[in-house]
Amino acid sequence: MTSLAGTGTLLRLAWRRDRWIVVASVLALVATAYGSMAATLDLYPSDAAAASGASAMVDNPSLTALYGPLPSATVAGIGVLKTVMMGSLATAFLAFALVRRHTRSEEEDGRLELLAAGVVGRRAPLAAAFALASLTVLATGLLSALSLLATGVDAVGSFALGAVEVVAGLVMTGVTAVAVQLTSTTRGAGGIAIGVLGLAFVIRATADTATGAGQDLAWLSFLGWAEKVSPYGANRLWLVVPAVVATALLLAVADALLHRRDLGSGLWAARPGPARGAARLGTPYGLAWRLQRGSLLGWTIGYAVLGLVIGNIASSVDQIADSPDVEEMLRKMSGGQGSLLDAFFGTELRFLAVGAAAYGIATALRLRSEENAGRGEIVLATPVSRWRWLASHLVIAGAGSVWLLAVVGVAAGVAAGSVSTTGVAELLPAALATAPAVLVCVGLTLLLFGLVPRLSTAAWAVLAEFVVLGEFGALLSLPGWALGLSPFDHLGSLPGGDPNAAGLVGLLVVAALVAAVGATAFRRRDLAT
Repeated sequence: MTSLAGTGTLLRLAWRRDRWIVVASVLALVATAYGSMAATLDLYPSDAAAASGASAMVDNPSLTALYGPLPSATVAGIGVLKTVMMGSLATAFLAFALVRRHTRSEEEDGRLELLAAGVVGRRAPLAAAFALASLTVLATGLLSALSLLATGVDAVGSFALGAVEVVAGLVMTGVTAVAVQLTSTTRGAGGIAIGVLGLAFVIRATADTATGAGQDLAWLSFLGWAEKVSPYGANRLWLVVPAVVATALLLAVADALLHRRDLGSGLWAARPGPARGAARLGTPYGLAWRLQRGSLLGWTIGYAVLGLVIGNIASSVDQIADSPDVEEMLRKMSGGQGSLLDAFFGTELRFLAVGAAAYGIATALRLRSEENAGRGEIVLATPVSRWRWLASHLVIAGAGSVWLLAVVGVAAGVAAGSVSTTGVAELLPAALATAPAVLVCVGLTLLLFGLVPRLSTAAWAVLAEFVVLGEFGALLSLPGWALGLSPFDHLGSLPGGDPNAAGLVGLLVVAALVAAVGATAFRRRDLAT
């Protein structure tokens, strides 16, 4: 038996399990690319009309830090400004999720040990996971490019946009392949891989806002490589080559580490716990908090930093006022009223609310991983009811998400208050006003967990669809009923405007209802079904 024996079988199994999630995620990324370009072409009928907007974007450090430099002062260049970085991040995250799920998560749950007892080689699980992730990345890049061709823009630039997503996604598969060898836990591997992704983003943003030689730092970040492809600008398609080389090297490292560890363990030994646990671990809430506190701490630090960054660049937002078209686009995306600065903060806070929803979904999905691993059954064998066990994780998911919104509101308010008239008093309520939409996402995750536990991870696809509707629904002039499918469409227009009181209350009711249905379904079904 060779070390790759069973790779094809494992690949088919992985596709069978994740096909709907993969298809929905890829379609969401393709729709994002197409929607952004179509909306921009509608906004600017010609390159000449886009010139003023392009100059405002080139000179604005706030936009540069978030989305990177403008590829070119053309309609097509503006059309991919957000897609380059947001598409890179989303594709990289999708690749990370697939590799981790079919390697470290399978090991932690004990399923790979069962498979290894059959005709499955040592390298097969990693090879199958890499194959699924890389094929998904390539499909995303190709379909995104083809979708842009449908809008009538330049073909070379369209395939360059596809190359952007391929560069980021491929390298992230290699990064994740290494990360899953280092630690024995799914969350530990996720922390390492996402930490690398976050560092790549910070290095790229720092380089893009630097001057002189400081801009060369972008070459130290694989997100910087993706950005340097510059679709509809330089069109550096050749940057796919170093991405492939880097991925191959990372896979070689992952393979070497794979043969230095035992199945189910990590190269880094797990730290032994205390001989006796704290008394609070005897309660479901204490145990859930112990399991989730490290993740919440990491998210808190990240959101505090993001809030400070967004607040500090507030002083440069007024430069957008030189381009009425760009200002109009920003207001459409945020639903913002009041000053341009209010519209900017509204846009960024909604984007960060999606991140808070992602935290809530990931935390709520811990219920499924605990159930699959058999640890939930052990807890429920004690005098702990299903409702208490469920509520312990759900409370942390909901309260943790709201906590992150508060952190970013305070951090952004403190930073913005030093450079503008907008401060904590305006940004904290605006951030917290997005909480009902976030809680709906958490409630939908619980609904899936209770009704169709095997499809619990489809919550990520649902969130992706919400993002597409929220980011580009207004720009594409979609009908009201379509926009209303996203909970983020019912938030009002804070800061600077009024909250949608009826919408916020309605979202809270929906969140409570779907969570109640999910909890009821869980209490009536068998475990691990």
